[in-house]
Amino acid sequence: MSHSQSSHRAARGRRRRRADGPEALRRLVPRALVVAFLAGGTSAFIAHDKAIRLSVDGTPRTLHTFADDVEDLLADEHLDIGAHDIVAPAPGTDLDSGDAVVVRHGRPVVLTIDGRRRRVWTTADTVAGALHQLGVRAEGAYLSTSRSRRIGRHGMELAVRTERSVVFVADGREYRVRTNAATVREALAEAGLALRDQDTTSVPPDSFPREGQTVSVLRITGSKEVREEPIAFRTVKRTDPQLALGTESVVQQGRPGVRRVTYKLRTVNGVKQKPKRLHTEVVHAPRPQIVHIGTRVLPTSVRGADHLAWHALAQCEAGGRLDAVDASGNYGGLYQFDVATWRALGGRGRPQDAPAQEQTYRAKKLYITRGASPWPVCGRKLHG
Repeated sequence: MSHSQSSHRAARGRRRRRADGPEALRRLVPRALVVAFLAGGTSAFIAHDKAIRLSVDGTPRTLHTFADDVEDLLADEHLDIGAHDIVAPAPGTDLDSGDAVVVRHGRPVVLTIDGRRRRVWTTADTVAGALHQLGVRAEGAYLSTSRSRRIGRHGMELAVRTERSVVFVADGREYRVRTNAATVREALAEAGLALRDQDTTSVPPDSFPREGQTVSVLRITGSKEVREEPIAFRTVKRTDPQLALGTESVVQQGRPGVRRVTYKLRTVNGVKQKPKRLHTEVVHAPRPQIVHIGTRVLPTSVRGADHLAWHALAQCEAGGRLDAVDASGNYGGLYQFDVATWRALGGRGRPQDAPAQEQTYRAKKLYITRGASPWPVCGRKLHG
């Protein structure tokens, strides 16, 4: 290369540097600003990003978040917190990188302990954990499911029957057992006792046995017995205008009926119980007694006989007793009428059943027709 060519190239290079210098500077300034901005943004990003260890129902994981506090973190993770859930630390607590957040969801449990049913909540995810959390002592108890069974978010039903002491009294002896049976009948079987035929217990056999309960076994034997029993008749009273006022006349004698009754007989532990009526059948219906009650008002005066001492005659014949009857049964009343004479004088029924006024009236009528002859011994009393 000649000297002239070398000088030309050097001059061209100086012209290019002078021409490109301002333009190149203009291009470099924005690039430098972008680099500087990006460098600052990266520092801010790093400053707000936090590494948090989140455990949900016992399952942990580490995540990166921009959340400022626990509540924001739960929202970002779409975790709905209910009234029975546990969050630690509490929502609203500020977060720093390296913090741990624990979430335990509440689970409903329909818990039946020794027959008493209630609804409770637990954040434990196993039956054993729930029993411990709820303070249920399950040593020696019957559980309706395994202790290791997991409890889902929807919950479960759990029955617990604790061990109880029950005393049975049977056949003159006491039998004490410890049991977690669901019924008295089951506990009875565990004691080596059985119910036969009509046997039962002092409490319902299918009831729940309680701690310290004493249950008697009732040995029952039974039979049936048929008895015939009388049925009392009723009395029907009717007014009769043909009878003298105050007179009662039995126009139909009552007759008792008969019924056949079936009874259940029971003996409990050797003691006879009151028979229980099972069935009744009427064999003969009772016949009512019909009595007529007189309403006719009779006269009291008989001409020619009113002045006599009728009271003295009545005292002599019957001791003044209205219903007196002699030893033979043929004569009755104050004046000892026989029935035939009484009815011939217009009387109804028996003379001893008639009121005193009627008896005296008919005695006066008898005297008018026959004098004192019907009373051969006491007739003299009529004249004092």
